[in-house]
This record gives sequence, structure tokens and C-alpha cells, in this order.
Amino acid sequence: MSDRFSSDDSSFPLDSGKDGDRELQELLMVEKQKAQFNAQIHEFNDFCWEKCVDKPGSKIDSKTETCISNCVERFIDVSLLVTNRFAQLLQKSPM
Repeated sequence: MSDRFSSDDSSFPLDSGKDGDRELQELLMVEKQKAQFNAQIHEFNDFCWEKCVDKPGSKIDSKTETCISNCVERFIDVSLLVTNRFAQLLQKSPM
């Protein structure tokens, strides 16, 4: 059994050089994106639950299910619209 943190393990570089720093930055960016995605999902759930569910029960009726589905779809549409708009603004801004 190999030590996960040994210098022989290429999947976990301990190199403190530029390549190691770049890989660490990429890993951190991916983990940050995962956290943002999870936070967005929780935000969808909270917002749409408050909007669509009058009283919790053992089953979700078709009206509530449709409301939740439409709510999430619109929330995603708006999030994509805002994200794309920010991307456009970043491309136009001088660096």
C-alpha cells in the first residue's frame, strides 16, 4: 500500500515549482466551482420551495410539481442570462 502523499505519487504532486502551483490553483478553482454549483442548487431549492409549496405532505401534487419545475427552469434561465452578460462585459473590458 503506497503513501498517498509520497513524492512517488504523480496524482498528488508535492512539487513547489510553477507546475505544482498551477495544478494547485486549477484544483482549487474546480473545488470552488463545485461549491458554487452546490450553493446554487440549494438556492433553487429554497426559493422554489417557498414559492410553490403551501404545506408539506407525504406526496407532491401535480400542481406543485409543475410549479417547482417551472420555477427551477426560470431560475436557471436567469442565472445563465446573468452569467453570459458578465462574460460579455469581461470580454469587452480593457485589461
